[in-house]
Amino acid sequence: MSCFPLPPLPVRGRSRGCSDLFCPLLCMFSIPDLVLMNLLEVWEGRSCYCEPFRCIGPACGSSFTSLEAACGKQRLCHTELPHLSFHRSSWLLLAPLLTPPVPVVTAPPCSLCPEGAHRFQWIRNLVPEFGISSSHVKVLSSPAEFYELLKVQIKTAKQRVVMASLYLGTGLLEQELVDCLEETLEKSLQAKESPDLRVSILLDYTRGSRGRKNSRTMLIPLLQRFPEQVRVSLFHTPNLRGLLKLLIPERFNETIGLQHIKVYLFDDNVILSGANLSDLYFTNRQDRYVLLQDSPEIADFFTELVDAIGDVSLQLQQDDTVQMMEGMVHPYQGDKVAYCEIANRRVMEVINSARTRQELLHAKTFHSSQQSNSSLSQQGSHASGGLKPEPDTWIYPLIQMKPFGIQIDEMVTETLLTEAERDARIYLTTGYFNLTQAYMDLILGTRAEYRILLASPEVNGFFGAKGVAGAIPAAYVYIEHQFYSEVCYLHQQERVQLQEYSRAGWTFHAKGLWLYLAGSNLPCLTLIGSPNFGYRSVHRDLEAQVAIVTENKALQQQLHQEQEQLYLCSGVVSSSTFEQPNRYVKLWVKLVTPLIKNFF
Repeated sequence: MSCFPLPPLPVRGRSRGCSDLFCPLLCMFSIPDLVLMNLLEVWEGRSCYCEPFRCIGPACGSSFTSLEAACGKQRLCHTELPHLSFHRSSWLLLAPLLTPPVPVVTAPPCSLCPEGAHRFQWIRNLVPEFGISSSHVKVLSSPAEFYELLKVQIKTAKQRVVMASLYLGTGLLEQELVDCLEETLEKSLQAKESPDLRVSILLDYTRGSRGRKNSRTMLIPLLQRFPEQVRVSLFHTPNLRGLLKLLIPERFNETIGLQHIKVYLFDDNVILSGANLSDLYFTNRQDRYVLLQDSPEIADFFTELVDAIGDVSLQLQQDDTVQMMEGMVHPYQGDKVAYCEIANRRVMEVINSARTRQELLHAKTFHSSQQSNSSLSQQGSHASGGLKPEPDTWIYPLIQMKPFGIQIDEMVTETLLTEAERDARIYLTTGYFNLTQAYMDLILGTRAEYRILLASPEVNGFFGAKGVAGAIPAAYVYIEHQFYSEVCYLHQQERVQLQEYSRAGWTFHAKGLWLYLAGSNLPCLTLIGSPNFGYRSVHRDLEAQVAIVTENKALQQQLHQEQEQLYLCSGVVSSSTFEQPNRYVKLWVKLVTPLIKNFF
């Protein structure tokens, strides 16, 4: 029997690091374990034996046609760049057992306006549009600034504290946050017979329950002391059930799906970030953070969103047990389809009702503005002092919850990448480079310039780890090298550049993008929040970010400085980068990486 050559890795999913996901499937599973996990996903109805051949490429198109027909599932074929067809070979006879399904995405029709920031108003056809003054937006730059702001906002909150995160850490810095919450709740309790302050915390069930001391044990004292004011919800993915839940070890079950949204809300102030509530994110793990001040409509939206997810989540009790709200379908014991339909309905109600409210508000504001302008023309400009300034910045919340059939963030991101014009520049950053195939194809096949910032091995959370875990950075190097090879093969090195973040004593977790229109030195749009542009973000987890679109030069300058500050700590990737000794990737890592890349 002749041997098949090892193909380049199909760069399909996105990866996450140790602080976001315990990761290391390759620390935990042997190859038979991985085959078992994929078989279990097929058993649970989330995969199909014919799907993986699409991952390998068009060269085996004739092979999977009959398989797909036998399978009985109809799908849209994933679009591959024709000139890449022979760049991938079909060698994995076991691929049907090892690769998850290809995403099917229908992008919305794009109706971009020709000029300025208003060209992005098509997004309001999908989500509510919040117009605010740029003076209400503040871009933060450091973990310490983020941590101090959290404490100040908690201490000054009067009506509501809403926090959604993957988990709450158990160290001294995290305990200080809990103490701040306790002090603020105590003040509220003493001030009135019926205190106004309400605290709602949403975390992931699997990550928040890990270990003897965990997020739950950190928060139980608040539940016991303030049972009428505090709510702690723990989201459990509906995809972790049955044999899958029974057989996967407890500390690795979060690889199936998570609550990954990061939003921190205090009265009418909202912080959007990719950072979790853990000491690393308060000290030396670089992320992104933006504060939206005095924005009641935006705060209401995210409060309702967290409430909606909380309603379909397990509720933490004072004795450290959990239970569902009365009448709610259980996420892993009840009917999966019914649960997902309820969750979809709750979340879409939040999105659609907010969109309707904002449309009515815009119409009312427009008519009021017309009347005011008419009055001012008669009374003179001296009367204009009491008018609220017109918004110069627009906020669009983008939600991605594929388990519930909600794919708004994916649709908007793909459309932004598709419509980026020639000479436009997109700065895209992710802590763990593992783009979905759809995003990768758009980057390679469209006209804009791309500067992609990713983590060097030294700032990867697993760098220097003992045992097999120490090979995790090498897996990311392998994925990066495969993508860089494709860029070079297409002679796109000038248009698509990779840059590696490197900073002694730090790790890197920033994600998002900045869009610079052709001819502009400042960005008019940024995406900031929890998504990582990878398979997990698109298909497994609950994600949320915002698109911030602004015409204001001062805010554009803030965003530009944020981008520059991150990229200043980076070096451009070249062919010589992968010749360095620390970029050597062992053969077993190359073999295992395709099997696990969609799980972390």
